[in-house]
Amino acid sequence: MRGRSLLLIKPDAVERNLTGQIILRFESARFKVLAMKMVRLTYEEARRFYAVHEGRPFLEELCSFMSSGPIVAMVLESDGDTVSKVRSLIGSTDPSKAAPGTIRHDFALSVTKNSVHASDSEESAKTEIAFFFS
Repeated sequence: MRGRSLLLIKPDAVERNLTGQIILRFESARFKVLAMKMVRLTYEEARRFYAVHEGRPFLEELCSFMSSGPIVAMVLESDGDTVSKVRSLIGSTDPSKAAPGTIRHDFALSVTKNSVHASDSEESAKTEIAFFFS
């Protein structure tokens, strides 16, 4: 069974020219990139994308950050539980708690500027992929 997940390379990583290194990590781990594009979200689009966090204290900062520069959206595919495999490779949201060798441990600057976003369930993967790709 092949699974899919959305991965976003956030503005901090794009600005620091880490896009290629992040993609290489996924390709080296045998993920297939099915779709990819660079976009710049408006604040309103970021707010719609992160609507699941409505009411949380970090939402405004997150949406401002995610609309501050270009991001790279991609659909990743692999055998098995792709969502779990992607999340394992990116590491904990808090880079100080991320395992060595994970993307967030190696590249993130803070909890907000943590270089990547990935779907957290198969259901959210379907919704998030549809947000960026028709």
